[in-house]
Amino acid sequence: MSTAENLPDGTISTRPSIIERPLLDRPLAGHEAHDPAVQRLRRRTFAIISHPDAGKTTLTEKLLLFGGSIDVAGAVRGRKTQKSATSDWMELEKQRGISVSSTALSFEFAGCQVNLLDTPGHHDFSEDTYRTLMAADAAVMVIDMAKGIETQTEKLFQVCHLRKIPIITFVNKVDRPGRVPFEILEEIERRFSLTPIPQNWPIGAGAEFGGIVDLHTDDIHLFQDRQSSRRSASKVLSWDDTELAESFRPELIESTQEEIDLVRTAGDEFDREKFMAGEQTPVFFGSALTNFGVEHFLHGFLKLCPPPSNQATLAHQGEIDDQNFSGFIFKIQANLDPRHRDRVAFVRVCSGRFQRDMEVSIARSGRKIRLARAMRIFGQERITIDEAFPGDIIGVICPGEFRLGDTLCEGPIVNYEGLPQFSPEFFAVLECADTSRRKQFDRGLAQLVEEGAIQMFYDAKATRREMILGAVGELQFDVVQFRLQSEYNAPSKLNWRSFKVARWVDIPKDSELTLPYAGKWVTDQFGYNAVLLQSEWDLKFLERENPGIVVHSIRRHDSETISPK
Repeated sequence: MSTAENLPDGTISTRPSIIERPLLDRPLAGHEAHDPAVQRLRRRTFAIISHPDAGKTTLTEKLLLFGGSIDVAGAVRGRKTQKSATSDWMELEKQRGISVSSTALSFEFAGCQVNLLDTPGHHDFSEDTYRTLMAADAAVMVIDMAKGIETQTEKLFQVCHLRKIPIITFVNKVDRPGRVPFEILEEIERRFSLTPIPQNWPIGAGAEFGGIVDLHTDDIHLFQDRQSSRRSASKVLSWDDTELAESFRPELIESTQEEIDLVRTAGDEFDREKFMAGEQTPVFFGSALTNFGVEHFLHGFLKLCPPPSNQATLAHQGEIDDQNFSGFIFKIQANLDPRHRDRVAFVRVCSGRFQRDMEVSIARSGRKIRLARAMRIFGQERITIDEAFPGDIIGVICPGEFRLGDTLCEGPIVNYEGLPQFSPEFFAVLECADTSRRKQFDRGLAQLVEEGAIQMFYDAKATRREMILGAVGELQFDVVQFRLQSEYNAPSKLNWRSFKVARWVDIPKDSELTLPYAGKWVTDQFGYNAVLLQSEWDLKFLERENPGIVVHSIRRHDSETISPK
């Protein structure tokens, strides 16, 4: 049995009955509306990860479309007359058709507050993706039906696996010629050591793809409207319905039934404990571009995605009180709206109830600060809010005292695990091309370093402190130069340096450091000791000639990994 819902255009959308309505899909009593424990159950906070061009941003737009947050889905790339993607708000993203910055989006759907974190798929922005994943309770992994699992998808999966984040898989682009579903399932199991558990099954592929079968109810969802920019409806049929026979070839119906029988007899049963432990992944098939299967996936996701935990996956110091507010900053964004010229810190609420104008402590410094204004971020838009609860992503104005990874808390000090700073692989010196814009250049570069768009190292021994910039990917320098020009009107010139490796080092007291000939002794923007090297051979030389030092490829922003100089 299915339930029906009226769409804005007057058509009927049928909801699959396998999806249990969320526990709190009802009006809340007065006291419940402000109870963190009750509100926690309504939250679903997740990140979407994929290889570039797998359809991640398109799926994000369609989830917003079916969630009722937008009326028309934007195109990631295409004609100038098309609406741009809501999640790709930066001008560079619109020009290149790729996501270069993580975005937080929120919407209400089926009694749940859905907090969606769209991440860059490109390897060059893996640091931003990793920081965002630390704010998520689950991840949606998007796989291209034709290309299967690609390099960046595999790397991002490994990050989720390390974080012990449960993963739900959406196999996209079933409407295009590609592999058969069993090949995708086999590849997931072989490359990820993860048992795939199909939740639906496509009828046909490529041009013939026209429906999905709900493997729990055996309902067939027939899609007819291929209007990709607006919310469309599906019909629910049974196997003996005459309309099914009129819509598909008899051979296709028969082969689909055989495939489903094989899945049910040879496949594993879904086990929630194994899913939460990262041993199973529920798999949905569909096409984000044509909307086929997206609404079914959204309902299924709400059923499967866990509500926010008390950040049990994050190491922390101090006793967490569910009634006291605490959260951590996982992203800082300058010039989210160039008209405001401010910086917004994205905070993941972990416990308690956030209230506007409340006083909190910065755990790192112990300094108290009043958060006079808080916002819910929707792409580039801001919505002022008065309160927030565990799982929510809120934006607060950055007063210049916040750092990435900072814990904000009410009451006793709590410290959440700090965010990682990865070893850069590309290095350059950025010069101000217009000396009359030097002040704007310096301010812009300082803000971009603060938000983690680029790393900065200072020559520790030079009389003139040369600033060497480092990045995980070469494309990050393009973003920095573009933003300096567009947001600060400060043109720049890039001069590459030959370094390829950076390492943070712990040096025993009163010890001298022996460097390879081309090595450089530096401090990072936080004052921590580091060395820049030109090759892995130089790194081996450093470790061989300095047996007492401890070398780190990752530094955490909470200073736990490396002690300050």
